[in-house]
Amino acid sequence: MLLKAKEKKERSLGTKLFLKSERCNSHKCAMVRRPYKPGVHGKSRKRGSLSEYGQQLLEKQKLKISYGIEESQLRKIFREAEKNVAIGQTVVNIIERRLDNVIFRTGLAGSRIVARQLVNHGHIFVNGKKMRTPSSVLRIGNVVSINPNSLSLLIFKDLPNTINKYNPPEWLEVNNEKLEGKIKNLPIDIEVPFDINMVVDYYSR
Repeated sequence: MLLKAKEKKERSLGTKLFLKSERCNSHKCAMVRRPYKPGVHGKSRKRGSLSEYGQQLLEKQKLKISYGIEESQLRKIFREAEKNVAIGQTVVNIIERRLDNVIFRTGLAGSRIVARQLVNHGHIFVNGKKMRTPSSVLRIGNVVSINPNSLSLLIFKDLPNTINKYNPPEWLEVNNEKLEGKIKNLPIDIEVPFDINMVVDYYSR
């Protein structure tokens, strides 16, 4: 039910947010099957032009929904990023290094939603210690792995095969045999489904 609600928001925003990676890369994706606003009159409703503020708000919503970040968390991230000259790049660096996103990017989970559930249920280790905070921001050198006591669970049954076919981004290093990922660099040149500069403008108002 949570995913369906998220997919409705995705259709409302009119953009693929890759809430469930394997579906979003196939014909099963909600934006492919129903590329119009949700609701009875969704097909007949046209997407009108937005004001500058409206577009900024739209881009902010895309960021929040795609990364699963609450408003209070996002404001905190922007306050931290404002200490740097390149605010937009700093924000992307921070949200990409969140634990739930790192798990997703390393291929240990098929989506950020699943990654958050894995962390909340105690299935994820960071540097050999159990971590239960999906929003934790990791650093270069940190290693994420599956709790050894959880490897026998059904949810991880196909992980070895899945991760062998997965190509992680360059800023991450994945050990397929150990089923673990390591942050080797800061994230750079990350493609995101929103305009980060407009989000910066929104919080600069």
